[in-house]
Amino acid sequence: MSGRALSFGAVAEAYERFRPGYPEELADMVTAYAGRPVRTALEIGAGTGKATRLFVQRGVKVTATEPDESMLAELRKHVPADVRTVRAAFEDLREGERYGLVYAAAALHWTHPEGRWSRVAALLEPGGVFASCGGPYRLADPVVEEAVRTARAPFLDSDEIASPDGTPPGQEMQWPGTELRRSEWFTDVRQAMIERRSTVSARDYVGHLSTVSAYLVLPAAAREQVLSRTTRVLPDRVDMAADLTVHLARRRHED
Repeated sequence: MSGRALSFGAVAEAYERFRPGYPEELADMVTAYAGRPVRTALEIGAGTGKATRLFVQRGVKVTATEPDESMLAELRKHVPADVRTVRAAFEDLREGERYGLVYAAAALHWTHPEGRWSRVAALLEPGGVFASCGGPYRLADPVVEEAVRTARAPFLDSDEIASPDGTPPGQEMQWPGTELRRSEWFTDVRQAMIERRSTVSARDYVGHLSTVSAYLVLPAAAREQVLSRTTRVLPDRVDMAADLTVHLARRRHED
């Protein structure tokens, strides 16, 4: 995994505090797509368990996997004791047990592309569901966004992550739907959007930035400077747009 992928453990508590949770609508969408009760699930890159909680509350038996022990330790504070946790990168998971659902919440882009879909398929029951969701956490006001971009420019061109397969932002089907459509392992690929809007304090927005990988991999002095510069250009409260793009696919039945 890349340095950015493994950069979050040092800020696990801040990640839990400042990252938004996932709406009930996401679980509704996955359940409706499955068309049957989802009893077991494996989560890729569970982080501090924000998505874990969503499915556990629905009675799903979740196995939460995460390569960083600090993130898993934070996750365990927020889920029932019987939630199974596994410290492992997705590529290191052992095959054998199969699940009704395999999902990733703002984590799939950290997995290695080589063999990604055959690995997911090997973890799913025939007819089982794969789900992925994610999306940028953006300032809704373009004037404020431009001020932040200018403050950040000496240190970072962008704090977002480009599409792993180079799909342009305006294309109708976004990644990973693009790859799922080409995969021999999956069918019935769908893409949907869940709108998320919020208003947060400038302090909480900068707190969120402090958990973003692009900032975490900066030298400490540069990180402190860019976050300070950003704080100075912000109003007291900022409107945020954090829409989730959801991809769903079904594992093909074996011949």
